[in-house]
Amino acid sequence: MKNIQILCILLLIVIFGCKDQKEVTVQIDDKIEAFQSILDSIYAQNKDAVGLMVHIEAPDKKISWSGAAGVSDKRGTQLEIDHPVLIASNTKTYVSTSILRLVEQSKLNLSQAIDTLIFEETNILLKSDGYSTSDITLTQLLNHTSGIYDYAGTDNYMQMIKDNPKHRYTRNEQIEMAMTMGNPLGGAGEVFAYADTNYLLLTEIIEGITEKPFYTSMRDLINYDKLGMTTTLFSTLETYPKDLKPLAHQYWTSEGFDSYEIDHSFDLFGGGGIASTTKDLAVFSQSLFTNKIFEKTETLDLIYTKANPKQKMEGDYYLGLSSIDVDGVQGYGHGGFWGTAVNYFPEINTSIAIFILDRDKRALRLDINRQMVKQLSQL
Repeated sequence: MKNIQILCILLLIVIFGCKDQKEVTVQIDDKIEAFQSILDSIYAQNKDAVGLMVHIEAPDKKISWSGAAGVSDKRGTQLEIDHPVLIASNTKTYVSTSILRLVEQSKLNLSQAIDTLIFEETNILLKSDGYSTSDITLTQLLNHTSGIYDYAGTDNYMQMIKDNPKHRYTRNEQIEMAMTMGNPLGGAGEVFAYADTNYLLLTEIIEGITEKPFYTSMRDLINYDKLGMTTTLFSTLETYPKDLKPLAHQYWTSEGFDSYEIDHSFDLFGGGGIASTTKDLAVFSQSLFTNKIFEKTETLDLIYTKANPKQKMEGDYYLGLSSIDVDGVQGYGHGGFWGTAVNYFPEINTSIAIFILDRDKRALRLDINRQMVKQLSQL
């Protein structure tokens, strides 16, 4: 009789425990449906954005969700959640992470001057344009306080792309353009000036240290395979996976740009260059900020080294990283030229990757972040 009573009690526990678990699952499923509803609603009011894509990686809430709304090109091809795109300057965080891995391996030091790290011909080129490469440090390249001029943000460069969109650039050519298009913006550590040129020099340093192409070394240093990042590659530099969907088109409609009509080398060598799905981008972010890439916590701490130039700057920039405030919830990540963004929000231990397929509508990134963070905070 006693054994029967015990069995009945256990059975009730199982029944009601399962019921509770089902209720929790249903609640989470309802919230996940709300994510897609948010995306659909924003798209319905902004169809000129072409397509919207989001991935939310929130392990504490057992959520790994991808959503899409709209089309992958202006011909009307259906946009799928696993369409990759060019993530542009989001690439800078990958470069920074790779440099910090080399620091962790004692192959680099952030306070090192770059004169012995960049290639000799590059060093000669920079010095001939007035740069004191023995004063510029790795940290200053990473947080854009080197004073080096940026070719990529100039009207001249945009015009060159319009005039000859299929030109195949090299990294050396772009570094040379930075020297010929403008003069040093200041001495090392004097000013903050965002510059792709800094990151071209960083990928050159990665190659010099590892003696392998930078994109191969970055794949190894970050360990894409271990993290399950199967849809991440440097476009046109690495072999495109056969089972990966073609890149979605990305537009800058007001300037007449279509990513399919421009050679990807215009933004390829570290300032940008990576193609990824929203999921892979969010997985990278989540892995980075929860210390699944570095071997030591102290290494991750280094990425928060804030730019602190002598001349006052607006906002904050770290090592390949910026910050965002979403209604009081702090996030860390980066954005990209075409309208991409990823941010990690420590308060909710969540990474949100967002792709807007028309750069003209890139302001929607903040609206999507705001609504998704609000929804997640209610879970």
